[in-house]
Amino acid sequence: MPPGYVITDVGSTTTKALLIGPEGKEARLIGRAEAPTTVEKPFEDVTVGVRNALCKLGEIVGRELVSEVCRNVGEGARREYRYLSTSSAGGGLQILVYGLTKSVTADSARRAALGGGAILLDVMATDDGRQGFVKMDAVRSCRPDMVLIAGGLDGGNTQYVLEVCDVLNAAKPRPRFGSGFRIPVIYAGNKDAADTVRDTLSDLYDLTVVDNLRPALHREVLGPARRAIHELFMSHVMQQAPGYGELITWVDEDILPTPAAVGCIMELVADRQGMNILGIDIGGATTDVFSVINGTFFRSVSANLGMSYSSGNVLVEAGLENIVRWLPFNVSPYRVADRILTKLIHPTTLPASQEDLQIEQALATEAIRLAFSQHKEVAVLLPKDASFTTSRYFAEGRAGTQDKVSEAVDVSEIGLFIGSGGALSHAPRRNQAALMLLNALQPEGRTFLAVDSVFMMPHLGVLSGLDPEAALNVLERDCLVPLGPVIAPAVVGTPGQPAVSVSLTAKGERVTALVNSGDIRVIRLPQGEKAKVEVEPLGQTRFKGMRRLEFDATGGTVGVIVDARGRPIRLPEDPDERAQTNAKWATQIAAYDLVGYAAKAGDRE
Repeated sequence: MPPGYVITDVGSTTTKALLIGPEGKEARLIGRAEAPTTVEKPFEDVTVGVRNALCKLGEIVGRELVSEVCRNVGEGARREYRYLSTSSAGGGLQILVYGLTKSVTADSARRAALGGGAILLDVMATDDGRQGFVKMDAVRSCRPDMVLIAGGLDGGNTQYVLEVCDVLNAAKPRPRFGSGFRIPVIYAGNKDAADTVRDTLSDLYDLTVVDNLRPALHREVLGPARRAIHELFMSHVMQQAPGYGELITWVDEDILPTPAAVGCIMELVADRQGMNILGIDIGGATTDVFSVINGTFFRSVSANLGMSYSSGNVLVEAGLENIVRWLPFNVSPYRVADRILTKLIHPTTLPASQEDLQIEQALATEAIRLAFSQHKEVAVLLPKDASFTTSRYFAEGRAGTQDKVSEAVDVSEIGLFIGSGGALSHAPRRNQAALMLLNALQPEGRTFLAVDSVFMMPHLGVLSGLDPEAALNVLERDCLVPLGPVIAPAVVGTPGQPAVSVSLTAKGERVTALVNSGDIRVIRLPQGEKAKVEVEPLGQTRFKGMRRLEFDATGGTVGVIVDARGRPIRLPEDPDERAQTNAKWATQIAAYDLVGYAAKAGDRE
């Protein structure tokens, strides 16, 4: 690797800069700094915030970075550092999606745009129930960075595309940035309609035609559309955003949208580890969920599920009773609602007591649960075959009966769960993050939990395209904090009865623990230490698809977590009993030390 990489992530509010360099023979994180992003007034120049972040980083590491990085790549002598960047400033990459049918091609286009790192302004379809004038008003008011048009199976009727073109031409939407700028339009629909689209849209829009993203009902080809999104993001959108024209001349590789960069590093990890992975990033206003399932990348954005600005919406969508159910103490639901709405009004406040913290973590649990549920609606498998009726209707460009898609995400087949965002990464105890992930995602079988310590995955994602080994090494050594392996049977027997026997063999010593149904047990295995794990179900306990488990495990900050609560997790109806149960679980996993529920000597061996 070269002497070092300087990498920035230009976020909507903060610009985060990293210096990655050699430590011995390995790439490691040398330093990190951040500064406010300056895409809005009074600066309206993103490079101001980048310079400020680099100046702070230079002071921390004792090196001059501003003069080294902030110049054209071809200017003067070869630079000591390679400079890379990602960006979600100014609201990120905002795309309007238009498909033929909302449940088929519009859905595929939505997945293509999300996988390309976009924020969706609207998803329109010819069968979405909106009148033409309503759609025109919506298009006119949304001011997209680009438009993605999909729809029509190859060889089908081309008539529908005229409706889409007419709406766009009548609405004449203005771009978010710049003036005299023609909005990029990507057409990824029926190839037989491409000439019609060119003739109709080329006068007003900068049109790019790519392969059909849904050439057949049972086939989805998202790669060409995603690549076009990235190329147009750099060549058109970034050139119009305040200060990005100069920033583009500094970087050694293309700037990536922040979510797309996260997808790059996740795909690399999934490929190298040979496993399915899922990541959650919970913020103040939104929660992003990323997954790589059998080599396919999925992303969803829950735009109104967050811990501060969107806390009120979590309260509405989850329901007060679902938030209260995770608390280890009995409290009036209205008091909980008051705490949550206070957070909405004062989003930067931090919990002032343990009780406040537990309410906030219950809120986070529900936000993650809801976002994960929404993600499973996006991450789907297409039907293998289409019925004659379905094929005929869609070939004609009309809405017919769609063969049902199936969920791609099976929690029993996820090998690694990664949590990120303040509620998880900055929890006072790592054990609290583990409990939130267990309650919200309810993993099954054998898996592993980790948290992103400082959210550098976007930086490592853009680095992975240039130096994958450096990106993976920094991810493992400096980014991810391993919480530990999880063993979670799907079915358990009577509460209080032995559910599973777990044996760990490490350094020649063998430890065996019996875990009762309805309990959580943490078996000590220091971070980085390896052990052979043998799991024997007892009584009615069952793991999906297997009778017993044997595997090699590596310890994390929590230990080996045995979750014998069954799936789905069932809580008592009585408020006092429910609070007692949550207090027991919180103490068993050492998330909290609650009076009356001190962990017994054998609970954490």
